[in-house]
Amino acid sequence: WQNTMQEDYKPSEEALRPLVVPQRLLLGAGPSNCHPRVLKASSHQMLSVVCPEFFALMDEIKAGLKYFFQTANEMTLAIDGAGHAAMEASLVNVVEPGDRVLILENGIWSLRAREIAERCGAVVKSIVRPLGEFFSLREIEEELQAFKPHVLFACQGESSTGVLQPIEGMGDLCRQHDCLLIVDGVASFGGVPFFMDRWNVDIAYSGSQKVLSAPPGLSPISFGPRARAKLASRKTKVQSFYFDMNWLMKYWAVDGATRIYHHTASVSLYYALKESLLILAEEGLEASWSKHRRNAELLWEGLENLGLELLVKDKSKRLHTV
Repeated sequence: WQNTMQEDYKPSEEALRPLVVPQRLLLGAGPSNCHPRVLKASSHQMLSVVCPEFFALMDEIKAGLKYFFQTANEMTLAIDGAGHAAMEASLVNVVEPGDRVLILENGIWSLRAREIAERCGAVVKSIVRPLGEFFSLREIEEELQAFKPHVLFACQGESSTGVLQPIEGMGDLCRQHDCLLIVDGVASFGGVPFFMDRWNVDIAYSGSQKVLSAPPGLSPISFGPRARAKLASRKTKVQSFYFDMNWLMKYWAVDGATRIYHHTASVSLYYALKESLLILAEEGLEASWSKHRRNAELLWEGLENLGLELLVKDKSKRLHTV
């Protein structure tokens, strides 16, 4: 017995090396340094993902996310996965083979959205602007009229270039042209003004590791009534089981639905997201927006004093969070 149960391999030197994490101030596009309260929250012991206490936690997260998105959408929740998970979920749930998708392309994230839409079998067209530039409502409306897309994808905070894309007005145009509006706010929501309901945005998503300053691994997302109607009227199954909102809405008890187990939630990350949303609610969105703008303006001034030239020339279109 002992001869047959001996290890084939011994632990390597790397496997036996204790964890060492340097203390650093992170000033990149993400992840951000976590608030001490968030780190403490994430250290709590595990809960079962099917116990009443965890369900209550999910409901509290949903309430915090509604404030974060500025929405009353009931289908507002967090997906287990980084920002790309929500990007993929936003597209695979409302795009079927042959649907037309219009992408506002001026950085890396719109390119990723294009890749996902093409994998969904969509007919994809991009409006392309040089890096550092933004899109006007006029050029967007021209393409809506000409291409007649089912979905328009826009990135509010293009962290690869520092562009803050104006979103207000896009939702109204999309409704006039029977088109859904998806907005990527991974690097912007919480740090710049965003009003999902007021601006008639159909799907919006973000990431836990940016402005919320929680660990990476959860992606807040919200579906409005028109997006939910498109999901309900699909002729084909959602291309992904893991990102299928038909399952996730039951997992999160949307509209009071009986909860159905879908996957094992990242329990510690849920604790962290809950605490980060609580901190944001205590501070207030308006205070957070002002704080990020003040810090961004100080950074811009300092860089220009060093003789550096910023890519985005129009200050009103510079992202305050990178």
